Amino acid sequence: MRKTLRLAALLLCACGATVAQAGLFDDEEARRAILDLRQRVDSVRQDTESRSAEQAARSTEENAQLRRSLLDLQTQIETLRADMARLVGQNEQLTRDVAEMQRQQKDMLAGIDERLRKFEPTKVTVDGREFLADQAEKRDYEAALGIFRKGDFVAAQAAFVEFLKRYPSSGYAPSSFFWLGNAQYATRDYQVAIQNFRNLLTQAPDHLRAPEAVLSIANCQVELKDTKAARKTLEDLIKAYPQSEAAAAAKQRLPRLK
Repeated sequence: MRKTLRLAALLLCACGATVAQAGLFDDEEARRAILDLRQRVDSVRQDTESRSAEQAARSTEENAQLRRSLLDLQTQIETLRADMARLVGQNEQLTRDVAEMQRQQKDMLAGIDERLRKFEPTKVTVDGREFLADQAEKRDYEAALGIFRKGDFVAAQAAFVEFLKRYPSSGYAPSSFFWLGNAQYATRDYQVAIQNFRNLLTQAPDHLRAPEAVLSIANCQVELKDTKAARKTLEDLIKAYPQSEAAAAAKQRLPRLK
């Protein structure tokens, strides 16, 4: 705008100078020249103003577009922040869920291990013999022995017979034959008692209870009035297990058997 005004002023000055110098224009021509110049100036001004308005409008529109773009960008940033916060929250929840699942899995495995241990064989030592036994096997043997120790010899016989049927290959079998024989001796079932003492000797002649079993056979034979067989059994005991307490007892009894 200022450039346009300066241009018009220069044109007026130039025209004035030309008129003054030439002295050839009359007033009418001068007015026409001035009017023409003014029209040109106005035209230039209007054109300049129009261009300025267009530029201003374009600038306004560009600024508006820029603001809209900035708002869109800000909206996108806020959306991304919200998504990031949601993902962080989900990740934290997932971490907690995984930790809880791991804890539950650990507890479950511990429970399974505990239940399995109830069925897994364990190492036991009975009458100097070490072997593996199932939990149920160990429980049933101890239950039968507990009945014997209470003095219920009839029930003890049933318990040991049932045990030997259920676990014929058990490491408890030799000891079970020994206590079964003793229960039968207590109820005066001497013949069957002898057989079960011999079952022990057949299965485990080196068993800790073997010398006692031989002595118990001799006792049963004495009760059956079979003195000859009893003497033979005691002599065999002394030969087979000379260092045992049962052999010492046999040596004391032999002289009394006639």
